[in-house]
Amino acid sequence: MNQNPQSSEGRPDDDTALSDFLASLMDYTPTIPDELVEHYLAKSGFQCPDVRLTRLVAVATQKFVAEVAVDALQHCKARQATIPKDKRDKQQKDKRLVLTMEDLSKALREYGVNLRHQEYFADSPSTGTDPATREE
Repeated sequence: MNQNPQSSEGRPDDDTALSDFLASLMDYTPTIPDELVEHYLAKSGFQCPDVRLTRLVAVATQKFVAEVAVDALQHCKARQATIPKDKRDKQQKDKRLVLTMEDLSKALREYGVNLRHQEYFADSPSTGTDPATREE
């Protein structure tokens, strides 16, 4: 007795669902424009005239960006929770959360993307100049 729903008879249902999904992509307008997706696909060496595939990549990209944004928001909220209570009371009046590069890089690191921003080399305008010519 086969209790696995993925029998040989279940295969046409999977094909029908896939066909319906691909057909629905023709009517869907993704947040990321097709031209932008096609540009980056071409830049990576991939070319496909099927707009459904382009939109499938756009939907996957949109999902990835949304998940990273949600994770970055969670890191931001966790960072806000670690602020001392006296400083937090001042910030409670504003109620806005500020996404920092630190929050974003932590969220991206969970997905295997290592993001490093440029370090600041100059603490003051005279940093890096000859010590004899500095005016302090």
